[in-house]
Amino acid sequence: MAYWLVKSEPSVWSWDQQVAKGAEGEAWTGVRNHTAKLNMMKMKKGDRAFFYHSNEGKEIVGIAAIVKEHYPDPTDKTEKFVCVDIAADKPLKKPVTLVAVKAEPKLAEMELLKQSRLSVQSVKPDEWKLVCKLGGV
Repeated sequence: MAYWLVKSEPSVWSWDQQVAKGAEGEAWTGVRNHTAKLNMMKMKKGDRAFFYHSNEGKEIVGIAAIVKEHYPDPTDKTEKFVCVDIAADKPLKKPVTLVAVKAEPKLAEMELLKQSRLSVQSVKPDEWKLVCKLGGV
């Protein structure tokens, strides 16, 4: 299993909206960055992803599961980009803020800090475990 982090502005698509989609999940569309696209192409069914509220909140609020591997993004008229389907798995008991991530020396190399604008990022297993611990899961 691989681990990821996906970002969304809560005013555009929030954790609560993701939860409301149930086990079938929702297509993660609209990604228009080639590095993020390549990350999505590596995602496998069953992988897990942190759900991060960007801009508003700036915190990891939940864990999502990849429920369908990459396919052409139906919102992309250029036909260059892909999407995956994700479903909410569980909320973090305590959201892990960007401030908390920055304050933890063991997370200093996390892509969330190194590539802060990237909307789909990989997460190393040791980072995953630590963030889950900080989030109470």
